[in-house]
Amino acid sequence: MNLALFDLDHTLIGFDSGMAWTQHLVGVGALDAAAEQRYLDFCHQYVAGTLDIHAMHRAVMTPLAALEPAQLTQWRDEFAQAMAQRLSPAARELVARHRDAGDLCAIVTATSRWVAEPFAQAFGIAHLVATEPVMIDGRPAGDIDGLPCYREHKPTRVEAWLAAAGLPALAAFDASWFYSDSASDLPLLQCVTNPVAVRPDPRLRERCLEQGWPVIDLL
Repeated sequence: MNLALFDLDHTLIGFDSGMAWTQHLVGVGALDAAAEQRYLDFCHQYVAGTLDIHAMHRAVMTPLAALEPAQLTQWRDEFAQAMAQRLSPAARELVARHRDAGDLCAIVTATSRWVAEPFAQAFGIAHLVATEPVMIDGRPAGDIDGLPCYREHKPTRVEAWLAAAGLPALAAFDASWFYSDSASDLPLLQCVTNPVAVRPDPRLRERCLEQGWPVIDLL
């Protein structure tokens, strides 16, 4: 069995899932309009390499703690339906190709599980390694449970998922892929036999040229 891992934002999807979720909550009146700019500020920090992912996660998740679980579930279901319409045929085809080959597939993303789960379901990917929110009474509390699935922690989180599932360690797979757009994912890209860049940022594109890694576009 081989292993295929996929980043989410700007890789399997051509947009930021956290921003899409923020815009959805603004649209239903759960957040004020300024929430989009606050989230965009975090995106700029991510690009600059200065992001505090705990602060970003707290900003996205904390407002949800005041909502009733039933209302929150309804809004997430509506979000899932809307996002399913935005998946590109090329991304669906890539996932299907790995799945049809019998590869073990997983999304590995810094995004909160609460936001990422609808995308995993839409792609038909059973396994999701994401940043885990602390949950209290069915609602995200704002803090991260354990290590965030981000930068140098992504390989650690993948190894923990494999071990918990009784699967071989990452290095034991004969062939493994990781698809990503960002140089922040270099720690995991360097752990697989087939790193693939998807619309890479400048730093990752430079590494691709140095290493001869393939570059693809899923739009």
